[in-house]
Amino acid sequence: MDSKMISPLDTLQWVDRGRVKPNDYNPNKVSKQNLELLKQSILTNGWTLPIVVRPDFTIIDGFHRWTVAGEEPLVSMLEGKVPVVIVEHKDKAGNIYGTVTHNRARGTHLLEPMKAIVKELMNEGKTVEEIGKQLGMRPEEIFRLSEFSKEDFLRMMIKPNEGYSKAEFITKI
Repeated sequence: MDSKMISPLDTLQWVDRGRVKPNDYNPNKVSKQNLELLKQSILTNGWTLPIVVRPDFTIIDGFHRWTVAGEEPLVSMLEGKVPVVIVEHKDKAGNIYGTVTHNRARGTHLLEPMKAIVKELMNEGKTVEEIGKQLGMRPEEIFRLSEFSKEDFLRMMIKPNEGYSKAEFITKI
């Protein structure tokens, strides 16, 4: 097995909930009804998914699990602790990619926070291709979220010194 794939599970630990803190970019929101459902799921099934954190214990994925763990009866039952696994990315973009891909695989995102995320990644110099690959977005979706002009966005899509490809005329034989 690939050690990179399984290594986060090697870091599984129960820590005081107070050590864990939310990130400042999560675009995912859950209704009160679904938070209650999440709490009930934990009460019924036990804690099945650890909270994914950076080495400084900032949440990459699991904000809502962390939230309900701060409510009774979970606080008492868990003795104020939550399970975490630690994932270390090389930069903030990696942390954002981790948050968004975990969330997108499960549900929907709010428009304005997603716009802010796409803008931040583009301002950090991330390419449309990388953002698309990492966040599971088509270029058209990135374009809509970026709010760049069509012309500026097309310029970003063209790799430096590459320009447009030459058109070909194809005929049937």
